[in-house]
Order: sequence, then C-alpha cells, then structure tokens
Amino acid sequence: MTSILRSPQALQLTLALIKPDAVAHPLILEAVHQQILSNKFLIVRTRELQWKLEDCRRFYREHEGRFFYQRLVEFMTSGPIRAYILAHKDAIQLWRTLMGPTRVFRARYIAPDSIRGSLGLTDTRNTTHGSDSVVSASREIAAFFPDFSEQRWYEEE
Repeated sequence: MTSILRSPQALQLTLALIKPDAVAHPLILEAVHQQILSNKFLIVRTRELQWKLEDCRRFYREHEGRFFYQRLVEFMTSGPIRAYILAHKDAIQLWRTLMGPTRVFRARYIAPDSIRGSLGLTDTRNTTHGSDSVVSASREIAAFFPDFSEQRWYEEE
C-alpha cells in the first residue's frame, strides 16, 4: 500500500550535489546541510564519494564540446563530492531556488542569500548542482544511487 505522504503526488525527489569546493571546507558543507534541513527536505539517501573521470564525463555528456566542459569535469573530479536524494512537495524547484542562479555574479545580485550567492566562488565552483526536471532527477539519482528504486521508495519506505 502506498502511503499518501510518499506518493509521487505528495513528494517529489531530486538529486542535490555538493561540489568539491564546499566539501573541502567543513563549515561550508555544514552550512549547506543546514539549509537542506531548515527547508524541511527529507534526506532520503546521502553519500560522499570521489567521482571517477569517466562517470563524470558521462554525467555531463550533454555539455561536451561547450567551452566550460573540460574545466567542469576536471573540477568535479578534483576532490570529494556529496550526493543527496532529497524529497519535498516541490523538491526540484525548491532546491533550485535555494541554490540560486548558476552564475555566481548573478546569484550575488539577484539572490544574495542563496547558496551560490553567499558561498559560490565562480560559475564552475558554485557549490551545488541540482536536477532541472523530473526526468533529469530520475536519471541523475540513478547515476549516483544505482541500487535506489524510486518506485520501491514510494511504495515501501
């Protein structure tokens, strides 16, 4: 039996990544974690890992050939990252709002209290990544949590 609180209509899942620039600094990592908690996200799964080059290239393949691709891949594999599966009524949009704009200069101007506005360093070293759609969230969650079943989670956990 599916719980009403965990039905796809009640809770949405998203992937949140904390990038190496934040994971390298415990106070920044804790500040981001507290933002997650204070915004009432349910942390479904979390793991810290050192991303392998090939896995990172596969994840960002849609950006291959763009001017920032190589810099992004090198940065994302430069140190540990933390991956979360987050659940909330509108998880994707809420996480994206908390992150703020991708470009740090824009985040500082438009959303200075956002994670990127307050903690981001550059457009690449901008602290976080988040899924941009339900389809992307499913694909990205599977990349970091291959044993996780969204259907099973909605039905059982």
